Amino acid sequence: MAFSVNTITFPNISRVNRLDYSSIQFRFVPTMSNKTITSSGIQLTEGQGNLPKLVLTSPSGSEAEIYLYGGCVTSWKLPTGKDLLFVRPDAVFNKKKPISGGIPHCFPQFGPGSIQQHGFARNMDWTVADSENVEGDPVVTLELKDDSYSRAMWDFGFHALFKVTLNSKSLSTELKVKNTDNKPFSFTTALHTYFSASVSGASVKGLKGCKTLNKDPDPKNPVEVTEERDVVTFPGFVDCIYLGAPDELQLDNGLGDLISVKNTNWSDAVLWNPHLQMEACYKDFVCVENAKIESVQLEPEQTWTAVQHLSIA
Repeated sequence: MAFSVNTITFPNISRVNRLDYSSIQFRFVPTMSNKTITSSGIQLTEGQGNLPKLVLTSPSGSEAEIYLYGGCVTSWKLPTGKDLLFVRPDAVFNKKKPISGGIPHCFPQFGPGSIQQHGFARNMDWTVADSENVEGDPVVTLELKDDSYSRAMWDFGFHALFKVTLNSKSLSTELKVKNTDNKPFSFTTALHTYFSASVSGASVKGLKGCKTLNKDPDPKNPVEVTEERDVVTFPGFVDCIYLGAPDELQLDNGLGDLISVKNTNWSDAVLWNPHLQMEACYKDFVCVENAKIESVQLEPEQTWTAVQHLSIA
């Protein structure tokens, strides 16, 4: 199934902080063309707001949903039907702002900086580049390229590929960014993953010894300390960057699930929960994010690759 979109949308979001949206711009979205999907367990359909989404179903019955707007994975369900990801109740599916939940992209900028908060990849339309089955499991690859909209903020040619693989107990993603320009560029990036959780019982292991940039109480002047806790919890507002994080963290979501968050080449991690700043839902999720805080430098034709592997025992 293909979708054509020729309406005015409002995708450019600039945030002063994680909770303040402003500066909406207008642009036309051209007709969207996606590669025909013939692989089993992968369906392109309409999601909320009539936005196109992919539904991946493994032979075991696990399921994932990916919206092409933002290239955002919004659901990862076990064969039991339990969803391990979280989408906030204030999320909108009308392209007026990025989808608030699941696994949004932060690219080519994590956090605040010279362009809009967390970059533009989370509020652009990705397209289907490839689909396949690997040992029976569904695998889909999305792509994003520069256009006039992205170049108005960040004047570089790039090609991003985002491969998602689903099996019975895991969800893996691989992000590749290639410099297709004739000049070098640098970027920062992250996967801003929201996990369903009971915040009072949630905890993360594996961060002891990491240098931290703690944004509580002053986001503009983070406190630099070394994490001394074996188990990090979420007793209140949490917004903390962990530099040089290990390649595996263990998340206890407080709901009876132990989730392994493994990575390759995501050198840092971020923990976030807005606490009382988001009273409607803060008790129901925590963010455990794989990130690249230091700039990645790419020469023309060079590629950077990072893998995230989420699995449950």
